[in-house]
Amino acid sequence: MSVLAKIDRYLKKTGMPPTRFGRLAVNDPRLVGDLRNGREPGSRVVARIEAFLALGRER
Repeated sequence: MSVLAKIDRYLKKTGMPPTRFGRLAVNDPRLVGDLRNGREPGSRVVARIEAFLALGRER
């Protein structure tokens, strides 16, 4: 499953706005919008996203 699909599933489950997710996960409020527009995240960004998702809760 792609990182964007994981994010979308998390957003749907929590009701969190995409900009808040980006800000909390990687300090980038444009992250989700950019990913939806084709941005390819680097390995460090993916690792930070995965770590945030692994917490399974809002910060």
